[in-house]
Amino acid sequence: MRRGAIFFALVALAAAVWYLTLSASPNVDTQKRGTATLADGAIVTVQVPASFSNQEEIGQRAYDAVCATCHGKNAQGRDGIAPPLVHRIYEPGHHGDMAFVLAAKNGVRAHHWKFGNMPAVENVSQADVLNIVAYVRALQRENGIN
Repeated sequence: MRRGAIFFALVALAAAVWYLTLSASPNVDTQKRGTATLADGAIVTVQVPASFSNQEEIGQRAYDAVCATCHGKNAQGRDGIAPPLVHRIYEPGHHGDMAFVLAAKNGVRAHHWKFGNMPAVENVSQADVLNIVAYVRALQRENGIN
């Protein structure tokens, strides 16, 4: 019961922070909170770093295999399917690395976007998710999200 209360409090805090930063979100159409559709259904334009560390390369391969179907190539999001992960909402100070681990393990109820709930991701280890996070963080840094 206590875990549920803590989780609810964290979600409420995250929603409040998101609401306060709503107007600061780049590349986002205000109609659906995240759907200025670009080529291939991408929601945001993502600059890719010139090179990646070994962990980021491993994360990129895992991301492409597990996450890209929904979250798009290079974490650009897919219109009508899933949000971009290269977005201020997912900056490290708002969604820490363990938030990604928990999202993959447990799924997430829709709270920032109108894409519906994210189901738990089958057959992905915590180590896999942390490699994916390293890749996403590299993309975020390249795009000014620290």
